[in-house]
Amino acid sequence: MAETGKPGKAEEALPALGNGEELPPANAELDWIDHGIIQALQENGRATNLEIAEALNISPATVSARIRRLEDTHAMRVVAVTDFAAHGLNILIAVGVQVHGRRAEDVATELAAFPEVFSINLMTGTHDLELLVALREFEDINVFLYEHVANVAGVHKLDPGLAVDVPKFQFKVGPL
Repeated sequence: MAETGKPGKAEEALPALGNGEELPPANAELDWIDHGIIQALQENGRATNLEIAEALNISPATVSARIRRLEDTHAMRVVAVTDFAAHGLNILIAVGVQVHGRRAEDVATELAAFPEVFSINLMTGTHDLELLVALREFEDINVFLYEHVANVAGVHKLDPGLAVDVPKFQFKVGPL
């Protein structure tokens, strides 16, 4: 074993993948290589396979195959994240929505068509849906809520909350 307690190139815990061996099943546990790749990409989404391979003491082909497997099994996605303010989106609101007379899933599908909505969640509790919305100006709130959202069939009650600060915003949502 390498001094770190992790297997070295010749002693990798799992097959190098990409060498003709079968991929593990979709529900396979993530090992230290998978965790290392995910962590490296969380820290630097532009890291090359070679950079990740050198940091983990594995081959670039292993990194490439592992990334492909992680994406194929939906354990990870590599995406670009935009900065709201850089696009002139200065207002963030969370909107609780009560739905009557229509399936919440159908209302959610219709609300998802609004470009201002960047997340919709089906909820338990007081609200059937929760929307996360980004707008340009404070004046856009009334127009969006009362001329757009309130006019969707099935929307019964809106409970908006304005974000006054965003102390945490990151996409690292799962423990490694």
